[in-house]
Amino acid sequence: MYFPTAVARQLVTNPGLPNIPPEPVLALASSPRKTLFCTLTRSGVALWLVRPSAILSFLSRTPTSILEHGENVDVCWSMDGNRIIITTSESFLVLVAVEYKPENLVYHLPTLPLNAQRSFMAGPGEGHPLQSTVLHFEGVIRVEGTLLSVSPRRNYLLFSTKNPSTVQRMPWPLDKENDSVESKRRPLGHDTWLLNSEDFSWFIDSDVSVNRIIFSRISSGEIWVTSDGRAYFVHLQEDIDNEISSPKVIFPEEVYHRDDVNKENQPEYLSRLFWQGHCIHDFETPKWVQKQRRIDPDKPRHERGRFYEEPRHAKAIAINAKFSLIAIGTLGGALEYTNFPVQDGVVPLSQNVHVPNPYSRQTGPVYAMEWSSDGYVLAVGWKNGWGIFSVCGRCLASGFGVEDPIDLEKFQDVFMFGVRNLSWGPGNFELLVLGQPLDQGDNGQLFAIPFAKSSTTGQHSPDNTRYAFLQMDDRALVYRGADQPDMSVINPESDVWQHIKIPQKYLSSNWPVRYSSLSTDGRLIAIAGRRGFIHYSSTSGRWKLFVDEMQEQAFTVRGGLLWFHHVLIVAMEVAKSFQIRLYSRDMELTGQNILHHEILSSPVVILSLVDNSLLVYTLDNTLHHYLIVPTVDSIRLHLCGSISFTGIIAAPTAVRMLSWMIPSAQKQLGDPVDDLSVAAVLMVVGGQLVLLRPRKSADQEVKYDMQIFADRIEFCWIHLRGIGSLENSLWAYDAQGMRVWLNALTIEASHSTSDIHENIKESVNIPLDFYPLSVLMDKGIIIGAEHETATRSNLPFVMFRHATSSHLFLQHILLYHLSARQIKEAIQFASNYKNLVFFAHALEILLHTVVESESTVSSSGRGEGTSVSPDVILPTVVEFLDHFDVSLDVVVGCARKTELTRWRRLFDVVGNPKALFETCLASQRLKTAGSYLLVLHNLEQLDENSSEVVRLLKKAVEGKEWQLCRELLRFLQSIDDSGEALRTALLQVNLAVGF
Repeated sequence: MYFPTAVARQLVTNPGLPNIPPEPVLALASSPRKTLFCTLTRSGVALWLVRPSAILSFLSRTPTSILEHGENVDVCWSMDGNRIIITTSESFLVLVAVEYKPENLVYHLPTLPLNAQRSFMAGPGEGHPLQSTVLHFEGVIRVEGTLLSVSPRRNYLLFSTKNPSTVQRMPWPLDKENDSVESKRRPLGHDTWLLNSEDFSWFIDSDVSVNRIIFSRISSGEIWVTSDGRAYFVHLQEDIDNEISSPKVIFPEEVYHRDDVNKENQPEYLSRLFWQGHCIHDFETPKWVQKQRRIDPDKPRHERGRFYEEPRHAKAIAINAKFSLIAIGTLGGALEYTNFPVQDGVVPLSQNVHVPNPYSRQTGPVYAMEWSSDGYVLAVGWKNGWGIFSVCGRCLASGFGVEDPIDLEKFQDVFMFGVRNLSWGPGNFELLVLGQPLDQGDNGQLFAIPFAKSSTTGQHSPDNTRYAFLQMDDRALVYRGADQPDMSVINPESDVWQHIKIPQKYLSSNWPVRYSSLSTDGRLIAIAGRRGFIHYSSTSGRWKLFVDEMQEQAFTVRGGLLWFHHVLIVAMEVAKSFQIRLYSRDMELTGQNILHHEILSSPVVILSLVDNSLLVYTLDNTLHHYLIVPTVDSIRLHLCGSISFTGIIAAPTAVRMLSWMIPSAQKQLGDPVDDLSVAAVLMVVGGQLVLLRPRKSADQEVKYDMQIFADRIEFCWIHLRGIGSLENSLWAYDAQGMRVWLNALTIEASHSTSDIHENIKESVNIPLDFYPLSVLMDKGIIIGAEHETATRSNLPFVMFRHATSSHLFLQHILLYHLSARQIKEAIQFASNYKNLVFFAHALEILLHTVVESESTVSSSGRGEGTSVSPDVILPTVVEFLDHFDVSLDVVVGCARKTELTRWRRLFDVVGNPKALFETCLASQRLKTAGSYLLVLHNLEQLDENSSEVVRLLKKAVEGKEWQLCRELLRFLQSIDDSGEALRTALLQVNLAVGF
């Protein structure tokens, strides 16, 4: 899904200004829109532009300010991006105003001659001039007590303290020039909540302070991490008493910015704001810790006596509002996922995420975490390393030091040994990391790690899952192994990725890429960035851009883009209106060449194409069904109908994948216009894979029943026209393996509405040790990638790459059928793949799996949950193998890879190996017969004169199979050290020359 690639860029953090001594970077914070970020040193703050990576402004505090207010400790941004808030060591808040001056240019490219413009082209995101941005001090806020955490909000600052333990809220300082309207929308006064057992009864231990406050703008929820290491999901509530004459009025934040509220004409109420929370991270403290007297945390450790540090003490929190998930990093270095709380007083179940650490190195506590903007991956920084994890807990990349010996004095990539802070860049193509310095050097801590990510993270469409399709910062990577010979697919050394560079002219002003789309045949690609789009044909090897750049900049792709043969379907926002437009690949990109356009009342969330049906799901929770109708000289969309999912889908923006399955009768006999009323709609909502099953009420109104297939899914593939039993199959990945539901339409029909909240068990579960990207149905292979890190002793940096991996799925599907005694279905399914080079290998894996599982069950008793005993499956598998010519090769190949103790059971079912040898000899399968000789020897079924070897040797000589002859002679030599058997055989075959 996300894989680090190439090498990390090292950013020089020293501003290079006179009289400014170099200082180490203490903290890193990105602006709300991710286009800017700031770095904090002991006495200054630097404002950076992400692309190009350059310092726009630097503000240094005076020695007097540092002496009076303390050194810089931490930094954060206001929600509107107009302020930077600095926390100092003496519990002061330093407010720094960010003033944008777009009319003043810091730097712009000089005019170059035409022959030099090709050599000096702006890189991705570097086409815009560097606009002036100024930092200036706005003021200083003194906080009573010891300041612990700061959380800026739209209209106020929320912060926590200890001594006393409080949570406080204060409004932003007013701008005297523009406070006439805004001041009326802000809360009145300064609110303080003292942490005690009465007002915070939901605290497990009320004698605590709030160490960290984490706020999610999308979910409007926040999490508090208390000093005892627990975490609480909290929200602010208002309790309004009866109407009175003249008390103080306090309005909650959601009312502050409403223009339609006339407070003067409304009745006044006495309101009390209070916090309500739910514990989401709890642990049992050892009894000896509970019994000992409370220790002052400010007292030195050597004076505390026996000291205990709870390893599950929460140190870092990251909220994933798109998947309703919370990541928790602990003092012991562990990583946990937990869901949003749904029931009062119940701590939600947590998932322990496996952190690979093959050399058992110390990870240290978790210092920083951040989810990508799409919610699919989590970046984690430890004291001694870093890692990238998927939303379901799969480790995609990690590093705790380096494997090979290096020169630490010259090594630059210090983030491999620890990360202080991190932040994702625009489009999630780069991860900014602030590394732990290996020495006392002041520079070289800040890095940008480039990533390649699956295109399905931006647009999860069926065609994007048909091919492995990765998107990088400046290019697209398309897997071409499906078009190669069979052996190239399973050979990890094969170069089967096509690198397609995106034109710099487009990327320089429209970076980052937001949507990528691939056609059904993998030959056409469409890319959409900040504005407009471009498309590419692998046949011609050329990109097409808009002829008029003004037309390109006039719209933004919103909702995705899809290919229907040579026609590109684009969902967009144009001048505050929402449209779907159709463009032809064969025509120039201009506003005059729009084949068709459809106006919508709401923005598009996701598009999906099923045959000639276009499914459009919009933000108003409505699914629209269009038929794509070719005309004589053009093509158009015909609206067949729409249906609202209000009351079914709670959050439309959580829908990640959309498709549907139509019953066979409707496909063959029905009118396509009626598909919407009978189709089962498949969606990935957040992390849930759900099927919406239609049913008609008495008044013929269509209603939907929701069936949950799985609770935690990262990606889903659907194959409506699969091979054999794979038709209408669902393939979903849950970070552990691939879960397959065969013929999902039949499954959903067999479940009643009483099962609606129970997950449907998959037909097949395929464990994988890599991350899947595509399923090649016609080759029976799952294609994926895994991360690799390489270091060289003579290089000062680390190199990242992703290696292609593959896994056969044929044996898993066949085992499902054979376990259910569906021999006919298994034969029909396998017949579609019998011409593949590795077909015999797949059958060999199938037989070996059954033999091994039978041995395991026999030694430990009947396995729990086993529906069919292996001693029943083995005869069924052998009966199935007898229908294929390669069965004899499969059996002997399996035997040679299985322990000798299991041979007798295998050949009790398959048949006497001597009879199988004779069959091979009679059918001139000499190499296979040679493999059976080893079986006969180990089972002591060879006669004393080795007549079987002699007969096979004669046929090998007659057939001039000289390689086989050499192997047979070596075999005779190995079974008889005296050489008598070898001499006898050579005499009988008339090859005893020189003896």
